[in-house]
Amino acid sequence: MNAKQTVVGTVVVFVIGVSGAGFVPASFAQASGQEQVAGQQAVARRIGAIKTIHGNAITLTPDSGPDVAVTVQPNARIMRIAPGEKDLKNAAPVPLQDLQVGDRVRVRGQASADGTSIAALEVIVIPRSDLEARREQERRDWQKRGFGGLVSAVDPATGTVTISVTSLGGKKDIAVQTSKNTVFRRYAPDSVKFDDAKPSTLQEIQPGDQLRARGDRSPDGSELKAEEVVTGSFRNVAGLVNSVDASSGTITVQDLLSKKPVQVKITSESQLHKLPPEMAQRLAMRLKASMPPGTPGAAASSNSAPPGRAGNGAQSASPPEGTRPSGGGMAGGGMRQGGAPDLQQMLSRMPAVALTDLHKGDAVLIVATQGSASGGGTAITLLSGVEPILQAVPNGSQAMMLAPWSLGGAPGGDASLQ
Repeated sequence: MNAKQTVVGTVVVFVIGVSGAGFVPASFAQASGQEQVAGQQAVARRIGAIKTIHGNAITLTPDSGPDVAVTVQPNARIMRIAPGEKDLKNAAPVPLQDLQVGDRVRVRGQASADGTSIAALEVIVIPRSDLEARREQERRDWQKRGFGGLVSAVDPATGTVTISVTSLGGKKDIAVQTSKNTVFRRYAPDSVKFDDAKPSTLQEIQPGDQLRARGDRSPDGSELKAEEVVTGSFRNVAGLVNSVDASSGTITVQDLLSKKPVQVKITSESQLHKLPPEMAQRLAMRLKASMPPGTPGAAASSNSAPPGRAGNGAQSASPPEGTRPSGGGMAGGGMRQGGAPDLQQMLSRMPAVALTDLHKGDAVLIVATQGSASGGGTAITLLSGVEPILQAVPNGSQAMMLAPWSLGGAPGGDASLQ
C-alpha cells in the first residue's frame, strides 16, 4: 500500500464543538503529530487555521505549537467537508484558490526534519463561513434549549448532575441527565472565553461548579437530557470598589466574603452591566424575604445603609407604584406574560457599562476565574448598581445566590425556566 492509498484509506472523524475550534479528527491522537507508514517516510499531520495563503504556500496556525509553513503539492487532494461530518464520504473536491484565511484545515504530508514545514499531499478544509454559520446556529440553539446553574450533586452511577437554577421566583432544581453521547467541556482556568473550553468528562464535575447544559427538557421542566455540558469553577466577589485602574484594566474590590481586597482584571471578554435601581430594589426584597429568621441582615432596617456609597440614594423599600410589573404583560428584559421573570435573561439585557463608569465605593457583584488567593482572576461578569442588594445582605453571602448568571460567556444566554 503506498502513501496515497494510506491517506485515502484512513477513516477520519471530525468533531466540531460550539467554538468551532474543536476540529479534532479522532484518529489524530498521537502527540507527535506524525505516523510511520510501512516502507515510507514519516507522514505529518497538523490541524489549525489558515493564517496566510499565497498560491500554494500556506501559513498554518495549529491548535498547539508554532506556525507551520505548508506547501501544497501539485498532486495534493483538497477536500471540503461540512462542520459536524463524521467521515469523508460527503466530502467534495475544492480548488486550492477557494481556500481563505480563517478556514480550518487538516494537512497531511511529509514534514521537514525540524518540523517547521510540511509538503502537503492532502488538505481537508472546513470553510470559515461554514463555521460561522454553524456557530450562529448553535448560539440560537443554546438560547432556546440552554440552561445554567450551580451544581449541587453529581451521581456518576446514573450520569445525573443536579443543578440549582435561579429566577426571580426563587430557586429550582433541575436534573441534568447525561449519556455516553453527551459532549462535556470545561472552562480553561485562565480564560473567560467560552471558545477556550476544553474537552472534559462527567468525573471532573464537582458540587459548587457552575454548569451550562443544552438539550431537551421534560414536560414538567424538572429534567434535561443533555446533548452538551459545559462546566467551570469560578470565584464570586461581592463588595465595594476600592480603586479602578483603567490603564491596566483592573479593579480592586473589598470583598465582603473574604474581608480582603481582591484585584480583578477586566478584559474585552468581560461583561459589565448595571442594574436599574428599581430592579435592584426588587431583588433585594426577594433576597431578604428568602433569608431564614435570624440570618444576619434578615431583620435589618430597610433604610440602613452598608458601608461606603451603598446608601447614597439607594432605598430597599418597595418601588413606587407604576414601576412594579403586573402579573401579565411584558416588563422589560426577562418579564414574560403569564410567567415569573427570568433572572438570567434580565441580567444579560441590562445596560452595559465601561470600567471607567465605576468609582470608589460602588457596590458590585463579580464572577471571575479562580485566580490566586490575593487576586480574583479575570472577570467574566460584573454587575454594578447592587447597593440595595448588599444593603439587604451585608455579609455578601446571600447576594451570591445570583451566581448562576455568571456563565454568560456561553453563546446565546439561557432559555426561560417556564
